[in-house]
Amino acid sequence: MTLQDFISQQREVFALAHPQSKALSEKASAWRGGVPMHWMRDWASTFPIYAKCASGATLTDVDGIAYDDFCLGDTPSMFGHARAELAAAVADQAGQGVGYMLPMPLSNVVGDLLCERFGMDQWQVATTASDANRAVIRWARAITGRERILVFDGCYHGMVEDCFVALYDGVPSNKTGLIGQVHDQTQTTTVIAFNDLAALEAALATGNIAAVLAEPVMTNCGMIRPDDGFLQALRDLCTAHGTLLVMDETHTLSSDPRGYCVAHGLKPDMFVVGKAIAGGIPAAVWGVTAEVAARMDEAQARIGPGQSGIGTTLSGNALVMRAIHTVLTQIATQPAYDHMLAGAEYLVAGLDRVIAGLPWCTVHVGARVELVFAPEPPRNAEEMRRYLDHDLLDAFHLFLINRGVLIAPFHNMMLISPQTQTQAIDRLVDAVAAFAHHYREFS
Repeated sequence: MTLQDFISQQREVFALAHPQSKALSEKASAWRGGVPMHWMRDWASTFPIYAKCASGATLTDVDGIAYDDFCLGDTPSMFGHARAELAAAVADQAGQGVGYMLPMPLSNVVGDLLCERFGMDQWQVATTASDANRAVIRWARAITGRERILVFDGCYHGMVEDCFVALYDGVPSNKTGLIGQVHDQTQTTTVIAFNDLAALEAALATGNIAAVLAEPVMTNCGMIRPDDGFLQALRDLCTAHGTLLVMDETHTLSSDPRGYCVAHGLKPDMFVVGKAIAGGIPAAVWGVTAEVAARMDEAQARIGPGQSGIGTTLSGNALVMRAIHTVLTQIATQPAYDHMLAGAEYLVAGLDRVIAGLPWCTVHVGARVELVFAPEPPRNAEEMRRYLDHDLLDAFHLFLINRGVLIAPFHNMMLISPQTQTQAIDRLVDAVAAFAHHYREFS
């Protein structure tokens, strides 16, 4: 059997098992692309799976099929679906009003909790991590008087135009597929390879970089871990050249209740986290050190009054505040992370066992695990792209779906929640083992 034969077979299996999803997808003409948000079509299935409900680490579709969910909404539901604590808090707040465009007493409590947990001194709330990253980029430029930012090839920091640049054969360019962008982002954004210390030093030595915006571990082009010493060198070089260091921990929050930076002793100037911070209620927070806050005040005084262009009406609303408070005090606890981290270790051990002898590897940070179809963990996006076999990825994802397992649709990322049980991990490992058996047949 060839790989294409295998994919065709799996598509037939999927179609037969999902008549209700198929019927609903055929009636979705009001939605462009057939779905409310086009990423919902990025799964390997020939038509979207229509969800009925989800609880804990299990999602059930309209055809009555229950899935072990290792995608968890691509992180917003990292702590599990339908958490009773969050449901009660949200329902209670909805009965009192969801948005006042005014602070409430709980706002002060949430601010203090954020300072205590993540080590930044002042905070703001945004509706998404995209909004938060836009805000910190704007502030970094205002503070430093510099136009350029630096990002790493393969990054994704939300729907932020400045970050849609990549290296193609070593040449910085706007990302392919970028819709409606009339500006050449490479004029104000420098892009280099992750883990390339020489390129980083050369770029910062120009003295024109306002900020480096990065994840401590790259997670959006496949997981790429930093080389030993790279993050500390990044911190030191930013300090030496007057460049602000911004860490986007929207995905690496899965590493520790305090995030990757605090857990690993890395001290950014600005910090962003979204998705799971409010348990899936649309929200993000961004924080700054006291020194950066003072420089923001100075910049604001220089600029003078008027519209800053930063902030949206829904940001920091009462419902979001209640959700963030619930997550920080009742859900994102150390015992929850102990379960998540132990589960990830258990998953890695199982995957390493069943892929032995294949040119595949696992990459692991915190509660996030990736199966990479490469013999060694790639060190940058260019290396990762060499192993992105889209047909193989489609075959793998569709096979898992047909076995009742969901992982993130964009690559092979798997996330462990506090409610993920050992039996579910065993079923995932068994499914990977079965796929590995088929791979040996058609490779």
